[in-house]
Amino acid sequence: MSGQLAGQVVFVTGGARGQGRSHAEAAAREGADVVLFDRCQDSAAVAYPLATEADLAQTAELVRAHGREVLALTGDVRDPAEVDSAVAEAVRRFGRIDALIANAGVHGGGSIQDADRGIWDEVLGVNLTGVFQSMRAVAPHMIERGYGRIVATASNQGRMAVPGSVPYVASKWGVVGLVKAAALDLAAFGITVNAVAPGNTSTPMVHNDALYRALRPDLDAPEWKDVEPLLREHHVQPVTLLDAAEITAAVLFLIGPGTPHVTGSVIDVNAGSAARYTA
Repeated sequence: MSGQLAGQVVFVTGGARGQGRSHAEAAAREGADVVLFDRCQDSAAVAYPLATEADLAQTAELVRAHGREVLALTGDVRDPAEVDSAVAEAVRRFGRIDALIANAGVHGGGSIQDADRGIWDEVLGVNLTGVFQSMRAVAPHMIERGYGRIVATASNQGRMAVPGSVPYVASKWGVVGLVKAAALDLAAFGITVNAVAPGNTSTPMVHNDALYRALRPDLDAPEWKDVEPLLREHHVQPVTLLDAAEITAAVLFLIGPGTPHVTGSVIDVNAGSAARYTA
């Protein structure tokens, strides 16, 4: 697969760290220039620290280490003006956008009887509206060129519900529906639209005290050893966490040259959770 993205430009939202960093570095390794787009600010509605500008700069250096060019931009995927501006700047810089990896996401939970409206607005805004805004911004450019690859990050919680996670589950189920609808709209223009649905992945979205407390409210200061058995139950294979590189492998499959007729699909990378789905 070496060099399969040579000469292409890949736009990654949420690219400062976590899965976004893995996708960006892999795209560069495969020969693509990369655009990184990340808010790089904490949110009062998100209970764990978000990416920083230092994280964004580090990812940019990882891309450059592969000999590729990088454009690192800060902005909010919920804001159409900021997303449109970033896409326009990317096109000015590189002349094209071949692939969008709509990866930006945050976690926020709550049961239906007590979910906080501020958390709901933040999670739906980033995880679903942000994917819509990103797709909407690149679609006209891709239509004009008659080519494009779009991959959105859903979740195993976009395929099956878990208790106490109403905002996150709703946002990720929405991503799956959005991907399928957009795939129908863009099929005639040489553009594919797909999703990856990761299981528990070893990123800061999982490794934080807020999630630990949510999983084990019976403990004052839960540690990894206290929550690891609960997270392992989400998977069928006996593994608690996936490596981000495993998700990246599916993303590369979807944006690479060998899958021009894969569209409207969800690729499950979740240690067997998919075996529990009805379809």
